[in-house]
Amino acid sequence: MSSPPPTPDQQSQRTAEAKAAFTASLRSAATNYDSQLRDRARNIHDNATVLDKQEADVRRATEQLAKQNDQLAKVADQARDGLKEIGDVQNWAELIERDLLIVEETVRLAEEREECHDGHEVQVDGDGNNLKDNGKGKKGQKGWFWW
Repeated sequence: MSSPPPTPDQQSQRTAEAKAAFTASLRSAATNYDSQLRDRARNIHDNATVLDKQEADVRRATEQLAKQNDQLAKVADQARDGLKEIGDVQNWAELIERDLLIVEETVRLAEEREECHDGHEVQVDGDGNNLKDNGKGKKGQKGWFWW
């Protein structure tokens, strides 16, 4: 029992129906993918807005950090300059102290010479220290300054 061969009209109608069914299945699959792609595109678009906002926040924070870094660099430079000044003051103080010691030693030697000329006996060691108490201070004491 075989069926009679289809007529050309039936053949073309079957072909049209097959094409329509195939096109409908493609559209159905495309719609399924299309909705997924539309959801992804919407998500990407929403995330792009959030990312732009975050980028602006990061840019502002970076600018604030740069300003703070500049301020800290100024403070560090001021501290460095202050330390240099302290070193300069210390050096200056050491030079003045050395000069005062020289003046003190010169005055001491002048006083000893004056005492020698006044008829007092003065004995000094190799460093110029007074070895004998002559009523002017303790034995071996040096001058006016005590540091």
